[in-house]
Amino acid sequence: MKQQNQASKTNAQKVRQQNQASAQGFNQEFASETDAQEVRQQNQASAQKKNQQQ
Repeated sequence: MKQQNQASKTNAQKVRQQNQASAQGFNQEFASETDAQEVRQQNQASAQKKNQQQ
């Protein structure tokens, strides 16, 4: 019967910290692969093209 109580031994705070650390690692990896200046230039070119068509 005592084995059913195993779930209650989960440290919720520790799990949250691990999830947060994992999410930060993912965000950093994604950000490092994104050239913000290039994206801005593409957005600006797209906006100019859209304005020319109107």
